[in-house]
Amino acid sequence: MAAKLKKGDKVVVLAGKDKGKQGEITTVMPKDGKAIVDGVNIAIRHTRQSQENQGGRLPVAKPIDLSNLALVDANGKATRVGFREEDGKKVRFAKTTGDVI
Repeated sequence: MAAKLKKGDKVVVLAGKDKGKQGEITTVMPKDGKAIVDGVNIAIRHTRQSQENQGGRLPVAKPIDLSNLALVDANGKATRVGFREEDGKKVRFAKTTGDVI
């Protein structure tokens, strides 16, 4: 199945404790059906000090399910993603505005 959401897409959270928050996708895990969104689903991880990092209580973005994310269209609202062919290429488009993503 084609990826409706990709790395770099601006998305809004539809459900959960961060409902309504917006962010950019930094990582997509298609096998798990999850994505990591910058500034969303933050958890505090206690890490031991080492040569690489300072240690302490570090905020880490945890994966969120793709079904709880929606793409943000040009108007700043959540939209679904559709596919169509233009000039022999398959492109993604926003269902609300019809604009190519």
